[in-house]
Amino acid sequence: MEYIIENANILKETKLTKTSLLVKGNHIAAKQAQINHNRLIKMNAESFIMTPSYVLLDTSIPLNASFQEFRKYMIEKFLLKGCTTFLTYISVSYERELTEKIKEAKTALINSPIDYLISVKIPPRLLTPSFIRICKKERVPAIFIDVHDLGELEKIPWGWIKEALFPYNCPLVPIISNEIKKEARKPLSKWKIIMENEKIPSFLEEITENHPMSILVLNKLGIYPQKASLLHGAEVSYNLFFKAREIMNVDEVELFHYHSDRLVVTVNKGKVVRAGEEVLFKPGYGEYVRVRTPSYFALS
Repeated sequence: MEYIIENANILKETKLTKTSLLVKGNHIAAKQAQINHNRLIKMNAESFIMTPSYVLLDTSIPLNASFQEFRKYMIEKFLLKGCTTFLTYISVSYERELTEKIKEAKTALINSPIDYLISVKIPPRLLTPSFIRICKKERVPAIFIDVHDLGELEKIPWGWIKEALFPYNCPLVPIISNEIKKEARKPLSKWKIIMENEKIPSFLEEITENHPMSILVLNKLGIYPQKASLLHGAEVSYNLFFKAREIMNVDEVELFHYHSDRLVVTVNKGKVVRAGEEVLFKPGYGEYVRVRTPSYFALS
């Protein structure tokens, strides 16, 4: 199906712009101030604020729950919040577990109504060149490092790690334990110093759960602009919020956290999955997102 969305007030992070979108199938074929095509159906979005659908980190997905429990979780945590893609991780203690655990997670998520990425959480001791090579083979989007002792970071052969990461450059993400946060004034300072000095592909801050990922985070994970964007060539996944004076000057994160009552429509890959209070749960519509190259898209 081909149609035009006119007068779209698109909010991306802090910037609100008015534009028109030409939609072909489940992708955006053009994005312009005005699109003149008299033969196509036109949808006037003037009464709404449009955002790309959100991508969230959620590490509590009930992979072993019953279908009804899983369905309830997906609706409440994602579909009702305008999220159509999520990132989660599996915990791995031994190198040999990785491939099998990823396979198990994919099987557990076969009924997911939205797209998903599967990452991995490991202790620092498991960060080795051989483990990284398996992560590259599996196209793991990020490696979460569970840090309970900052001294462990000094024992890692960072030169070898940097070499093993290239050229895929899967980013490392810190998870700093609550014990360290209580004891250290700047718990992430040692992590930042090592990552910057060694020039390791990484996040210098923790990724906040259940919080819309920024463009910078999404790009570093290798899923922007395919996800969470309304650019030319991107999938047609978006949210419509009823426009009102009190939300005209808010940013995208504020809209997500404090104005969810105004969310009335969510479209996922061209299909309406939420209209008013009605939510369409389509088992298996979600797909496993296989990252090609992290940080591939050049941000201006």
